[in-house]
Formats: sequence, structure tokens, C-alpha cells
Amino acid sequence: MHLYLLAIAALQGVTELFPISSLGHSILVPALLHWPIDRTADWFLPFIVVLHLGTATALLIYFWRDWARLIGGWLRARGKASNPDARLLWLIVVGTIPAGLLGLLLAHKIKALFGGFTFAAIALLLNGLLLLGGDYLKHRRGLVDLPKLGWSRAFLVGLAQALALIPGFSRSGATLVAGLGLGLNYADSAKFSFLLATPIIAAAGVLEVPKLLHAGVPHELLGTIA
Repeated sequence: MHLYLLAIAALQGVTELFPISSLGHSILVPALLHWPIDRTADWFLPFIVVLHLGTATALLIYFWRDWARLIGGWLRARGKASNPDARLLWLIVVGTIPAGLLGLLLAHKIKALFGGFTFAAIALLLNGLLLLGGDYLKHRRGLVDLPKLGWSRAFLVGLAQALALIPGFSRSGATLVAGLGLGLNYADSAKFSFLLATPIIAAAGVLEVPKLLHAGVPHELLGTIA
């Protein structure tokens, strides 16, 4: 099974930063190729989520200057949204809340979606239609700069991010299209999408580590993660 787990890890790494749902592909590909992996096992969902810690680390390294600037602006503003950097950091917090809360509340129902692949296949199809809409929207001129995005609009982008809790919907695709639809230009929408990704992916991965360790982890699983 070790080689199959390595293949899933590689698949996740390749698909994560593209708007094609790494989670959906992690379910669909093993099912279609008849890999001997029990997707309903207690360790499978934590394993997939913990793999995303590598993505969070890569994003943090790539955007470290942005995070340093945002945190510095927040400290200078003493926690208030009184400058563009502090405000953007608070927008990220607001945009993280919906997916965080829904992920905690619906954890058991989300796990149930991993048993079959039909739902993931349908969600991937719907995700493709969502991306087609985004391709149309990206040609529109932005109506608002990212630091001036309203709190309610940031929350709506966060709700779009929560779509990624459903295997087959892309987190980056949903947030990118939501940002475009709410008035951001393509560059700002993409940047906000990736900045939103870091805290939610990192938090989810850290929370799943204890579950993975207590789920009767196969020895080869630990080697794959390492």
C-alpha cells in the first residue's frame, strides 16, 4: 500500500495549488484505478488533510514578505483596522471564519462523503462550471481594491472557501471566482485566495494530526507523510 499512498501524496502536491480540487482527485483517482485503499478508514481523511501541511508551508514561505508586512501593520495599528495592512489582515480573519466553523460543525458529515466517488465526480463537474464563470469574470475591471474590500464581502469569500469542504470543489477556485464576482480584479482576487489558504489549511492540518496518530495508523503511512 506504500506506493499507493506515495502516489496520493504526489497527486495532492500537484493538484493542490490548481483550482481542480486535490481532495476530489484524492478520492476519484484511487477509486477509478481500483487502488487497495479504504477511503472510509479512520486514518484516510486525517491523512489527506495532514498532507496539506506541506502546501501551507510552501504558501507561507512564498508569501512571507506579505505576512511580515501585514503583521507589522497590525502591530503598528495596535490591532485596529486603521491602515491597509492591518485591515487586510482582519479581512483574512473574517474570510477564514466560515470554513473554520463549518469544518468543525460538519466534520462527521464530510467524512461520510469519502465512501463513494460519485459525489466527488459530480462536484468536480460543478467546479468546472464554476471555473468557466470565473474565466468570464476575470476580464471585468476590478471595482474595489483588496484592502478596501468590505467585511461582508470578505465573509462571502470565506463562505465560498467553505465549498472546498465538499470533495470535488476547489478552495482556490471557489475563492478566486467569489472575489471576482464581488468586485476584485484578477490579481487581487488570486492574492486574497492564497492568503486565505494559509491559516485554514495549517489549522486543519494541525487539528488532524492527533486524529491520525490515534486512528491505528499503518506504519507505511507515517513514512509517506515524513
